[in-house]
Amino acid sequence: MADQTLLSTVRDELTAERARLEAQVGSLEQGHGSTSPDFDDNFADSGQVAAEQGENKVLASQLRAELDEVTRALGKLEDGTYGACETCEQPIPAPRLEAMPAARFCIDHA
Repeated sequence: MADQTLLSTVRDELTAERARLEAQVGSLEQGHGSTSPDFDDNFADSGQVAAEQGENKVLASQLRAELDEVTRALGKLEDGTYGACETCEQPIPAPRLEAMPAARFCIDHA
């Protein structure tokens, strides 16, 4: 497992990252499935609007996946399993955790 200073730093980074991701997902999903009141189905750019909505759905999905990883890492911090590779259970080197706080695997198993 990682040392306490690293754990404290990682916890702060993961908490901030979770808040950032939650805000981004919320912003993207706020208008999910709806169109602006001025949207006209017969408008020539309706295809572009639909494409942008599709891109927003994909981006929101990717952000939710990142949020899941961050939430998983925070859970591992809480239960004392943070910093161990999920495959071999060996400690993940501190430089990897510093670079990727939500890392689940050591370099060999990434």
